[in-house]
Amino acid sequence: MSVSPVCLARIPAVKTVGEDGNIYLEKKCWEHGSFKTLIWEGDLESYIGWAAGDSNAPVTPVRAREAERGCPNDCGLCQNHERDGCCVLLELTNRCNLSCPVCFSSAGEQTPHDLSVEEIGKQYDLLMEHGGPFNIQLSGGEPTLLEDLDKIIALGKKKGFTFFQLNTNGVRIAEEVGYAEYLAKAGVSVVFLQFDGLDDEIYQTLRGAALTGAKLRAIENCKAAGLPVVLVPTVAPGVNDHALGDILRFALAHAPHVRGVHIQPISYFGRCGLEVPEKRLTIPAVLRRIEEQTEGLMKASDFGGGGGAESPYCSFHASYLRKPDGSLKALPRRRSQCCCVKSSDARDFVSQQWSGKASCCDGDSDTASLDAFLQKTVENTFTVSGMVFQDAYNLDLDRLRRCYICEVDTQKGMVPFCAYNLTDVNGKALYRK
Repeated sequence: MSVSPVCLARIPAVKTVGEDGNIYLEKKCWEHGSFKTLIWEGDLESYIGWAAGDSNAPVTPVRAREAERGCPNDCGLCQNHERDGCCVLLELTNRCNLSCPVCFSSAGEQTPHDLSVEEIGKQYDLLMEHGGPFNIQLSGGEPTLLEDLDKIIALGKKKGFTFFQLNTNGVRIAEEVGYAEYLAKAGVSVVFLQFDGLDDEIYQTLRGAALTGAKLRAIENCKAAGLPVVLVPTVAPGVNDHALGDILRFALAHAPHVRGVHIQPISYFGRCGLEVPEKRLTIPAVLRRIEEQTEGLMKASDFGGGGGAESPYCSFHASYLRKPDGSLKALPRRRSQCCCVKSSDARDFVSQQWSGKASCCDGDSDTASLDAFLQKTVENTFTVSGMVFQDAYNLDLDRLRRCYICEVDTQKGMVPFCAYNLTDVNGKALYRK
C-alpha cells in the first residue's frame, strides 16, 4: 500500500522490474491517474539481497492508539505500528534564520511560534508515558534561535532523558563568540550540522545563501568547545551528489571531533524548490558515488541496511576504524552497529557512536582498563550512515510501520517522521499544522 501524491489517499501499489532492470514502485489513483517512481537503482537480486538477514519481529508501541482509518492516518503511534521509538524530534520553534529553498518543515512560512519550557515539559512527559526515555533531537525551524536551550535540556535530564542531539544550520554557532561553549555546558550531546558541501554554489541552490565559511567556523568553534559534530548533507541529484567524496574526506580530516557523516538523499516534501526528477537518488546510487568519489577508500560492499528496527530499505551504514597511517578498516556489519528492535538498544548505540563516549567505568581497575580501551576504540571509529526518508511518491506503508524516528505532537502523540512531514503535490500536509 502507498498513497496518491495528489490527494494522499491510500492506494494499492506494486514493485516492478523496469525495462532498465531497476526496481520501481507503481500505483494508480482512480481519481488522479498512475504514478511510477524509481526506488532501487539495481537489479532484483541486489534489491532482495539488501534485506538478507533482516529481522522483522514486530514490537507493539507503548500506549498504542486504536487504528481506525489505517496507515498512515492513525499515527500516534497506533496498534498496527511495529516499532517503539528511538529518536524523537522536538520542534522547539518554527522560526529560522535562513530561508532554504528546500525545507521539510517549511520553516518561516507560518506565524512565528516558540514552544515554552512548560510546553516542552509536557512533551517530555508524553514521551515517558509512551516508553521513553528516547534520544532527543532538538529541532525546528532553527532551535538555536531560542535563548533557553539550557533550561530545556536541564528539564529533560530531570525527567530521565540522557541524549540531546542539536539539529542546526550552524549559523549562530559560527557567528556568536562563546555560543558553542554555552551549548556544551548546557548538555548538548552532539551537533548534527547541516553540511551540504564545500562549495557556495551548492548552498545557494539548497539554502539560498553562501554558507561555506559559516559551516567551517561552526565546526572549529565546536571543536574548541569539545562538542562532537556529525555532518549532515541533504543530497540532491545534479546539485551536490558529485560532492560526497569531498564531504567524506573533509570529515575524516577533522576526525575524531567530526564523528561521521549522515547522508540524507533529498525527499520531495515540505518546501521544495526542486523538481522531482525521473531518476531519484537511491541507496545503490549513493553507495556507488561514495566508492567512486573516495577512489575505493570506502566501498559499497562495506555498507549494510536496516538492523532489525527500521526497514533495510530506509537506511545504510558502515563503520570504520581509522588507522594511524590514515587508512580505514571496515568493521564487520553487525546488528549492534545500528538500531536494533528495542529502542533501548538503538538509544545506546546512537548515544555512544555520535557522542564519541564509551560507557563509564564503575571504579574497578579492570573495568577501568577495559573502558579506557573501549573509549580509544570509539574515538577512532568513523561512521557513515544515511536515511532515505519517504515522500508521497515513494511511500511504502510497510516501511512506514517500522519507522522509529518520530516527531512528537502534543495532540497526535508520536508520529513517524515520514508521515508527519508528508505533503501532497500542492504542499498540503497530512499531519503538520
